[in-house]
Amino acid sequence: MGILTRSIEHAPCTVEISHKFESLHAHVRFNNGAVIYPGDEVKVEGPEIMAPFGEIVTADRDATIIRASALERLWTRMTGDFEVMELCEFSFSEEVTL
Repeated sequence: MGILTRSIEHAPCTVEISHKFESLHAHVRFNNGAVIYPGDEVKVEGPEIMAPFGEIVTADRDATIIRASALERLWTRMTGDFEVMELCEFSFSEEVTL
């Protein structure tokens, strides 16, 4: 992998979607042991998976992994903490003002 080149991999995966009161999540597990690194993109192929309320749905799919270049991976590591902080809201008073 070069400093500016990206590579593409295909991997079988298992998708688990939970739509319960206790847990609302979607997880992808790669069946071939593939690992995702900072800056990589994953696209799960196939039709949309819908889980009715109160159920967990599991489906086997294929995924396309687009590996980040070395430069993209470095940039993601350097700026990732700042992007996560945008999701946080801190308030130390009873009045919330946005």
